[in-house]
Amino acid sequence: MTEAAAEPARAGRRGRGGGGAARRAERTAVSVETAKYIQRKIPNFEILDEAALDIIQANAEQILEEIGVAFVDNPAALERWKAAGADVNGERVRIPKGLARKLCETAPSTFTQHARNPERNVEIGGKNLVLAPVYGPPFVRDAAGGRRYATIADFQKFVKLGYMSKWLHHSGGTVCEPTDVPVNKRHLDMLLAHMTLSDKPFMGSVTEPERAQDSIEMCEILFGKEFVADNTVMVNLININSPMTFDATMMGALEVYAAHNQACIISPFIVGGAMAPVSVAGTLTQVFAEVLAGVAYSQLIRAGAPVIMGAFVTSIDMNSGAPTFGTPEAAHITYGAGQLARRMGLPYRSAGSFCGSKLPDAQAAYETANSLNMGLLAGVNFMLHSCGWLEGGLVASFEKFVMDADQLGTLHHLAKGVEMDENAQALDAIREVGPGGHYLGCAHTQANFKTAFWRSDLFDYKPFETWDEEGARDTQALASIRVQKMVDTYVQPPLDPEIHAALTAYVEAKKASMPDSFM
Repeated sequence: MTEAAAEPARAGRRGRGGGGAARRAERTAVSVETAKYIQRKIPNFEILDEAALDIIQANAEQILEEIGVAFVDNPAALERWKAAGADVNGERVRIPKGLARKLCETAPSTFTQHARNPERNVEIGGKNLVLAPVYGPPFVRDAAGGRRYATIADFQKFVKLGYMSKWLHHSGGTVCEPTDVPVNKRHLDMLLAHMTLSDKPFMGSVTEPERAQDSIEMCEILFGKEFVADNTVMVNLININSPMTFDATMMGALEVYAAHNQACIISPFIVGGAMAPVSVAGTLTQVFAEVLAGVAYSQLIRAGAPVIMGAFVTSIDMNSGAPTFGTPEAAHITYGAGQLARRMGLPYRSAGSFCGSKLPDAQAAYETANSLNMGLLAGVNFMLHSCGWLEGGLVASFEKFVMDADQLGTLHHLAKGVEMDENAQALDAIREVGPGGHYLGCAHTQANFKTAFWRSDLFDYKPFETWDEEGARDTQALASIRVQKMVDTYVQPPLDPEIHAALTAYVEAKKASMPDSFM
């Protein structure tokens, strides 16, 4: 698919002419296939009964009313809560039973995030699952160079890989932290990369409220100011400082985005045993209390602002203190939080390619497979970190990125469920073959074999002798080859040259307006 087919609609709604150069670029663009976001045809796995959900909700509201939450260094937030009917004492906000749930009612159950290529728009909520890459690691790893601090060149490479990945619907946000760019300026380079090197939807900056505003202004250049005013073009990750603390930086970014009708993920950051109780029920109670308060606050900023209930969940190894991933307890919490999100009528973010391994090895594969599958079954609507995560989130791995992105295809096919039409019943094939025969040559097999089974584009299915003759390569070696092939065949998606120039000029002017800061 290319952007060319969507150009008339885009130009009409955004009031921009593509120009001859843009139209020529679109006509010669290389087609990059991207699967549509997942639309589940399978049931969600529900681990809690209604009585358990009632207990968790009642306990969460008791926490909000009796213990409260802290909104720190944010006098305006405290005034908003006071005006809404909360009991505010210092920075502690106690929310009467029912108030947070009532405020949450204006949050939409589904919304569309628009991409600059309308063919890549995603609908978040309902039975849908949108897959986005790893977010936030300061380090990168590849087989050739090992582990090192990430650079803007690494960031741009990940954006290109994400654009080229069939099963990935979203370009993400901080796919790695480009440490060679000043802290106060790197968000500009990251946004520019997402906007120009991919045409998939992306995330904005949340590290300062001013950077959130920069994200809005860059989107107004890319999409048109009126379009941004009327549509959601960014999803933004707002982490709660668990337990039950809402800091001014995250809330400041939320305030900017909610006021502009841009979506926010309200996400408790839970390490069980450290930032939440060790029990599943206790953790779910705290998660729900934090989400209720966060979503309610977003609606105090702007009723109807799109929001996603988040739950980043891991446990802790009590010997080393390190986070653990792919565990049964994390699955229980992920399933339960999904039920709570559906009870509230909110889209749900959780799960990902989580692992604690230092390398893309067997540990990484087991933990990641557990984490991806629980996300599909839990009813997750937006899965951040769906590919590339390594070493507890400290590292973004190029090889693991393409390994995970390949396996996201299994989620698409699992979510289709089981077809029960006449062709799927295959009675004609069973009649044709009969007892003792085989199905390889029968008409039904010949008609269906190309699409009957999902097949990895990465794994080696060859006989031992062929595999050995080709160098006995393991999956990481195959992934290294695939990374290089994707980079070598990458072609930048077309963008109106005037818009590209305006974005570049904005970034250059913003950078020139302030001294470098690495703090």
